[in-house]
Amino acid sequence: QVQLVESGGGLVQPGGSLRLSCLASGSIFSLKPMGWYRQAPGKQREWVATVTRGGSTGYTDSVKGRFTISRDNAKNTVYLQMNSLKPEDTAVYYCNTGPFEPRWSWGQGTQVTVSS
Repeated sequence: QVQLVESGGGLVQPGGSLRLSCLASGSIFSLKPMGWYRQAPGKQREWVATVTRGGSTGYTDSVKGRFTISRDNAKNTVYLQMNSLKPEDTAVYYCNTGPFEPRWSWGQGTQVTVSS
């Protein structure tokens, strides 16, 4: 069973930046497209970004041009660089397999709060 550990969240002012990391146990990581997801208070979890095994990326419209997803297969880690953060980006952020893949167990997530 793959375990996912997210980190890097925090409190940031609007317009600021954060870099999230997600460490996955197990060698199967490199075989899977990976995604970042987020869940805001009172809302359903939503897909944010995907990176394929080969490094191709996709983003939900609300983060295009501001967020960048990447991966380091040698480190079993996927990253989410978040720039120009807005209050509506406030959520708990999770990583998991890509949106069309069977899910692994969810990690604890990392809280991102954008507020002045």
